[in-house]
Amino acid sequence: MDRKDSGTIAPMKVQMYTAAWCRDCRAAKQFLDSHGIEYTEINVDSDPAASAEVLQHVGKRAIPQLVIDGEWFQPYRPGRGLLYDELYERFGITRSSDTIQPK
Repeated sequence: MDRKDSGTIAPMKVQMYTAAWCRDCRAAKQFLDSHGIEYTEINVDSDPAASAEVLQHVGKRAIPQLVIDGEWFQPYRPGRGLLYDELYERFGITRSSDTIQPK
């Protein structure tokens, strides 16, 4: 995260490309919501331009996709599900030792 001159942490701009039928999208939204991370949701089913943008940046129609301060990030891997370790790291969240993430 970028720090402002006052020493406070500047908020990130987070966008998430999703679809209602996407299980990994729901898991990613739950992660962001549970950690109080604000984001703008962009539904690729209702916005054809958004679907084209995902294809342009990623090379395939793979969702969910996060765009964090302009950097594209795919928060899941087929067969592995949501990449919790990477999400914690990217958002600078310290995980407590008793936190258990779903498989």
